[in-house]
Amino acid sequence: MTTTPQPRTQWLGRWGFILAATGSAVGLGNIWKFPYITGEFGGGAFVLVYLACILAVGVPVMMTEIALGRRGRGSPIDAIRRVVGESGRGSAWSLLGWMAMLCGFLILSFYVVVAGWSFSYLWKMLSGGLAGSSVEEMAAIFGANNASPLNLGFWSTLVTVATMVIVGKGVQAGIEKSVSWMMPGMVVMLLILIGYGVFSGGFGEAVRFLFSFDAGSLSSEGMLAALGHAFFTLSLASGAILTYGSYLPARASIARTTLSVALADTLVALMAGLAIFPVIFANGMSPSSGPGLIFMSLPLAFQAMPLGTLFGILFFVMLSMAALTSSISMVEATVSWLTDNKGLSRRAASWGTGIVLWLVSTLAMLSFNVGADWTLAGKHFFDWLDYLTARWMMPLGGLGMVLLAGFVLKSETFREELGLSAGWHALWLFMVRYVSPLGILVIFVDALGITRVEFALHWPWLLAVLVVITLVGELTSPRLRRMLCP
Repeated sequence: MTTTPQPRTQWLGRWGFILAATGSAVGLGNIWKFPYITGEFGGGAFVLVYLACILAVGVPVMMTEIALGRRGRGSPIDAIRRVVGESGRGSAWSLLGWMAMLCGFLILSFYVVVAGWSFSYLWKMLSGGLAGSSVEEMAAIFGANNASPLNLGFWSTLVTVATMVIVGKGVQAGIEKSVSWMMPGMVVMLLILIGYGVFSGGFGEAVRFLFSFDAGSLSSEGMLAALGHAFFTLSLASGAILTYGSYLPARASIARTTLSVALADTLVALMAGLAIFPVIFANGMSPSSGPGLIFMSLPLAFQAMPLGTLFGILFFVMLSMAALTSSISMVEATVSWLTDNKGLSRRAASWGTGIVLWLVSTLAMLSFNVGADWTLAGKHFFDWLDYLTARWMMPLGGLGMVLLAGFVLKSETFREELGLSAGWHALWLFMVRYVSPLGILVIFVDALGITRVEFALHWPWLLAVLVVITLVGELTSPRLRRMLCP
């Protein structure tokens, strides 16, 4: 195995990585989106399709990123440059690292604004500022919360400062120590909220909504939702997982670690559904998707139930921790690159990044109030950040990663890092060469709205396309490798 530069530090153990990576994956979207789309698209049938998509797309790409990070022992830029150099390939592939690092930074630039909502509502719940008798009144509170740039700016700044304080302390003392109590704490609070939901009167309806096996509700739209969520939920192609992988000890199994993260992410999302929907159904409310569920319907439901304020506080503490663990992961790639390449201390790199992040996130925050009329092509600055990252940078970055792993790098690189048996390695290689790229292309095409892809999501068509791509790929892989490796 080629000797590579070692990071300043590593996770104390495999569980440090699992907790950090799961914290990165479990964000605000997981708390409301996954439970909702599960119930909407067939319950248990959707979960089975989602798990298949996780195994076909999410897990292979995540294993690739972790292996690249551990092999290169650096930020996404440095790690990819070192690994492609080891294979004798052109340094232009390091552009994937640049895009991943920039993608994570831009996501965080608008994510801290959304995360600020969680911290703001925690304070409102503590101070009694969520008094309302209807969803319309709660919507007015939510609108007023965003209408004030001072208020919204304060909470997004608080998230930025908290993130930088943790990241500035380093991998072990900052990130690993923080997630070692935040993630278990989040699970404990979810369990308490689930226990509360059992006696709410709506638990049975929530279980039926989430787990009833209704294959008839699983439309092509639902299959596409499963595929897209399987890719985006694991924080892929945003620099976070690759950078976290660079701190993974050499003795840790990448395959087992990746599967643990994917399983934990799915379980936490389902637990969130069992915590939220009993309260919603017990009050006769609709399990609507989006911020309306978390910041309008749910506070009203807690207000109407015994001990609702106490459990509402627990819920928003949990939501704030989920937001913070995701924020930490998204900035780590940038901080790692600055410390490795610019000679900055960990603390200086964190606060320098934090200042730039604050400036960009302020522009995103202003999209909700004084900058509401500042649009370009019909989109606010906040919307542009979301559009560029979710619809372009992440799918293209993920596609580039699997092409790099499947056709460009020497096979020995991943054979050594993954440590799989011959059969399992062949399966992983097949997935990153053909199945994962096909899945990412479907996500990319649908995200851009170029055309409907329903025909490709019926399994006979998908299987036929996959067989053709595999045959063509195997026949042309040497030629494709030469084309990709000038």
